[in-house]
This record gives sequence, C-alpha cells and structure tokens, in this order.
Amino acid sequence: MKAIIFDLDGTLWDSTEAVAKAWNQAIKETTNLSMTVSPTQLKGLFGKPLKDIVDAIFPMFNQEEKDKIEQNLYHYEHEFLSQYDCPLYEGVPNVLSALSKQHPLFIVSNCQAGYIELFLEKTGLGDYITDFTCPGETGLLKGDNIKLIMKRNHLDSAIYVGDTQGDADACKIAQVPMIHASYGFGSVKEPDYVISKFSDLLNFDFSHTN
Repeated sequence: MKAIIFDLDGTLWDSTEAVAKAWNQAIKETTNLSMTVSPTQLKGLFGKPLKDIVDAIFPMFNQEEKDKIEQNLYHYEHEFLSQYDCPLYEGVPNVLSALSKQHPLFIVSNCQAGYIELFLEKTGLGDYITDFTCPGETGLLKGDNIKLIMKRNHLDSAIYVGDTQGDADACKIAQVPMIHASYGFGSVKEPDYVISKFSDLLNFDFSHTN
C-alpha cells in the first residue's frame, strides 16, 4: 500500500491572503518600514523555510533584526490564521476522505511549528492524516523530513504531492516520485506526474508509480 505525502501551501490550501494581512500588520506594528507584502509575492516564496523568506523580503536587516522579525511574523500569522478561514482547494475534504480508505496519508511542509496543527484544526481534516512534520519541529528541510516520516512510520513506498520546484528537489533527496499539483504556486521542471486539479488524484493509478 503506497503512502501519499502532501505538501500544504499551494497543494491543500491557499493561505497567502491571510498571511499577507498578518505579516503587513506585523511590519506596521513592530518595524519602522513602510513596505507591505502581497499574496502574489508570497506565492512566489511559499515552500521555502521562513528564514529564507525573511532573507528575501528583508535584505535591509542585519541577522539580529531578521531573527526578531521572523519571530514577530510567526506570532502574528498564527494569531491571524486562528481566526481566519483560508480556502481549501476544491475537493480536498472529499478526496482525502476517499484516499485515506486506501492509503496512509501524511503532510510534510517547510513551515514553522504549529502551522500544520492549525491547518488540521481549522479544516477538520485531522482524521485523515496519519502523521506530519516540518522544519519547525525537526530542524530538517523537506527532503530529510520526508525520509524521517517514512522511517518513523515504517513506509517502504511513498509518493509526494507538491507544487514547487523545491518540492521536486526534496523528492530527489528523499528518492520518492512526485506528483506536481500544477494548480498551485509554482512550476516544476520534468515532473514525474502532473495533476491539474486536486480531484485528479481520485483517478490516479498509485500502483504503477515508481
């Protein structure tokens, strides 16, 4: 039985509008900057660890200032997301319900600690997910976290569903095939498989993947 491991942002839901609002509030209230970030800008950055996103958005800060704004962004985001309903991609609850009857399901995302838990709590999808992890919990990046999930759950075979080249690179590190969710945030060079909408997974033949 092949396990299915999911990315989160750009694959299961789109939180960029909410996160942009939270981060803009954090920037306004905790810095002297007049800048703002947009959902479109975040879509080009999501999938990277928060530290790398902070480096990209705030190159004018020294490392101590970056560490401080990173913590502020995290706290403002968590508080905002706990009150804001981010949109799931069409069909996600029904598809996860159906897939969970045939495959163990997992989430590995390059997010901060608490983000996946908040997603599962807000969406009510926790019953379908066997296990999850992220760099905020392990200190590891996505490729090694995929390996960790597989080892921890004694998985011999898995496939990853994600939307960015970073996901594809992580899959190469973990030596698992990837399904590119082309409806998401990014493009992928030479993906193993492609879906154009989440419900395509219902007709996907997982038994014939490498």
